[in-house]
Amino acid sequence: MLLKEIHATFVAQLSAHYEKNEAIAIAKLAFESILKKNITALIINQSYIINNKEAAQLLDALTLLKKNMPIQYVLGKAWFYNILFDVNNAVLIPRPETEELVQIILAYLKNNGKKTMIDIGTGSGCIPIAIKKNSPFTYIDAIDISETALQLATQNALTMQCNINFKKIDFLDEKNYANLPVYDIIVSNPPYIPFSEKQHLHKNVAAHEPTLALFVPNTDPLIFYRKIKIFAANNLSAQGVIFLEVHENLAMQTAALFENTMYKVEIKKDMQAKNRMLIITHCL
Repeated sequence: MLLKEIHATFVAQLSAHYEKNEAIAIAKLAFESILKKNITALIINQSYIINNKEAAQLLDALTLLKKNMPIQYVLGKAWFYNILFDVNNAVLIPRPETEELVQIILAYLKNNGKKTMIDIGTGSGCIPIAIKKNSPFTYIDAIDISETALQLATQNALTMQCNINFKKIDFLDEKNYANLPVYDIIVSNPPYIPFSEKQHLHKNVAAHEPTLALFVPNTDPLIFYRKIKIFAANNLSAQGVIFLEVHENLAMQTAALFENTMYKVEIKKDMQAKNRMLIITHCL
């Protein structure tokens, strides 16, 4: 089959589900991942032929994409901080705003030396692995309630040759805090979307990404942040720092949880000018 023909079909059918430019970008990811070649160069070659196996893989991918499955889940791969991670539907797809959070943490580590850190709700392990790759002397624990997520995170760490201690812990159960040590840094991108907002999310998020990692009760949308404050009372070192990703519409409320004589709180905007991150410094 001619590559230009299947590519044209791929983009045309995806354009019924996505904007044209997005359909082209998704097609590029799919073709380059499956063919292991630069798609632009191949399309220029009007006579380039793909074999039956490659054609079948591309058409299978197209079928899943038309069902609103995210391209990262279709391919089982996602880029984060210049690292290619394995992903599946047990973990969130890493987001660009989370890369910004990692960048802030790495800048802090560069200026403050060797530290210990815990990542709460690690998912694919993208945050601790990106930090460990760029700050190898940082000691990192990473926790999650999902056994499937932890298995994937462990495999990602092995692939990247990162020594990270993954632990299965229900963070909402405060009895577990005594089993964890004191850390210089607490990091978390926890669930923070109220269930009432599910209907407003894109279909490929609401239908395919893990509910456990996305949503919190409408009656208590800050539940994880309240628990992090409780955890920090005994498990954050003097002058330790908490780095959090937050809901853009709840950033002020989240910051207010920590605003007292013990903490200095800074709200950081992401590249879209949304209130997306908190930096909370222990002042005692």
